[in-house]
Amino acid sequence: MSYVIAVAGKGGTGKTTLTSLVVRYLLEQGQGPVLAVDADPNSNLPEALGVAPPMSIADVLNDIVRNPDVVPEGMTKRDYIELRLEDTLAEGQDVDLLIMGGPEGQGCYCFPNSVLKDISQRLTRNYPYVVVDNEAGLEHLSRRTTDQVDLLLVVSDASVRGVRSAGRVTHLVRELGLSVKEMHLVVTRLDGEPEGILAQEIRNTGIPVGGFLPYDPRVVEYDVAGRPLRELPADSAVVRSVEELCRRLIPLAKGVAR
Repeated sequence: MSYVIAVAGKGGTGKTTLTSLVVRYLLEQGQGPVLAVDADPNSNLPEALGVAPPMSIADVLNDIVRNPDVVPEGMTKRDYIELRLEDTLAEGQDVDLLIMGGPEGQGCYCFPNSVLKDISQRLTRNYPYVVVDNEAGLEHLSRRTTDQVDLLLVVSDASVRGVRSAGRVTHLVRELGLSVKEMHLVVTRLDGEPEGILAQEIRNTGIPVGGFLPYDPRVVEYDVAGRPLRELPADSAVVRSVEELCRRLIPLAKGVAR
């Protein structure tokens, strides 16, 4: 059974940075292979991981919606979707990547949802850890592409508005009926402990704090240069903070190897 880690939050809060460094931590602990899932339509995880981006699942599904006759004669739509989805898995060194993408029009995902759920769940069982970089609305989680989430990391920047937005995720989880075993708030770009109204708003979320991640200019430098964030030096402030967070929150499996 896979241990599923999902990262959620508003755009620009550092979700992809956190996701890529969680993957890095797991691999450094010998916990590969890891399946990374980019579930944000504004896909940035391939660059952060240094993995060539594959065709997205949305590309496959949208192609079938636009061209239903593409399904070969004698093959069911379910079998064809499963065959095509094999093309969406990019295999890297101890980390494989799936990109969900986004639908081109309303309802594009309706007919293949149950198929996608079955295939995704079967695929994820091949990995001890699945790490999902989710879009802000948790829409992909609501499609039940995983059975359950073991650890949900809700990311906010160090602003009152951002923390309030993060706090609303708890209500969304309940409304969607998601199975989330643990949920923790991660506040980014914060040097030191929060104070004043920010500290109060963090308490108001009711979400246990998983950690505070400092601003690290090298993250921006690597982004600008197009270098994978997995290659950040070990003494990077944000790398050290994510490692400490992971040690506290993520149980390690024994005897995991590709």
